Amino acid sequence: MKRILVFLVASLAVLALSACSKEEAPKVEAPAAQAQAPAAKAAGVTGTVVETMNSAGYTYVQVDDGQQKIWAAAPEFSVAVGDNVIVPDGMPMNNYHSKSLDRDFDVVYFVDSILNPNAAVAPAADAALPDGHPNTQVAATATAAVDLTGISKATGGKTVAEVNSGKAELAGQEIVLRGKVVKYNAQIMGKNWLHIQDGSGDAADGSNDITVTTAAEAQVGDTVLLTGKVSLDKDFGYGYKYALIIEDAKITVE
Repeated sequence: MKRILVFLVASLAVLALSACSKEEAPKVEAPAAQAQAPAAKAAGVTGTVVETMNSAGYTYVQVDDGQQKIWAAAPEFSVAVGDNVIVPDGMPMNNYHSKSLDRDFDVVYFVDSILNPNAAVAPAADAALPDGHPNTQVAATATAAVDLTGISKATGGKTVAEVNSGKAELAGQEIVLRGKVVKYNAQIMGKNWLHIQDGSGDAADGSNDITVTTAAEAQVGDTVLLTGKVSLDKDFGYGYKYALIIEDAKITVE
């Protein structure tokens, strides 16, 4: 009889402990795990800059795409209110406080670069832009301050006109070219972008101009000797398509 009583008491104790465990289980919460989940990326946005400012090496822009306004920031670049820009995917910083601006933002999307066709390298004259994309064509003419006279053809090299006219045969080949920088934009998509002209070619069809990407630095008006590979029909996304471009060129300022 005593054994039966001991067994019953033990069984009741086990049942009681099991009931306590079941009651306490729903109380366990894990909000911290959810809070640490990666934030969703913002979809690329094309729109008009309605506000902009520079601070601590960054340019902040508020972009209106007609349906929403977002704040984005990238390493400092040239932009003005009214410019149409392209903001690629980026990670959101929620409730962000900028110490240098002493300003709070509900959300800021930090990206490697923001494409500004108004101030940056424009697509080639025959490049096709997506439907509804703002017209970013810029005539390939030298600025008044750049004198293209007296530029000699590089030894064993090509002129700008020769590269444009012979692009089909030159595709994938490395060429040498001497010319002057007529446009220069730094650190767009991690590269410096140059427009090179040497006085050859025709501005009417764009054969007087070549777009070049490089890690080297230069200034508008510099005479440069460059070596680089010819690429055709290059698509960088966001409407930036080039019928001809010289990529990752090695440049010497003369």
